[in-house]
Amino acid sequence: MPISPDEFLKKYGFDTDDEERDHSLRRNAMEHAKHLRRPHAGTPHDWEEWERYKQAHPDEIEEDGSNR
Repeated sequence: MPISPDEFLKKYGFDTDDEERDHSLRRNAMEHAKHLRRPHAGTPHDWEEWERYKQAHPDEIEEDGSNR
């Protein structure tokens, strides 16, 4: 009976903690959520929402250094 890759890694001592298994898409999404910046693209509704959020929470926005 074949074993799963996770079982194989655990059996031979190659298992790593969950922090190292974090996928890059998830990590990027978490970083994006933690560091709010001006969007680069989006619909007019996205931009309206961004402007409302900026006015409501000015201390949570990080400057991105662009002069657009």
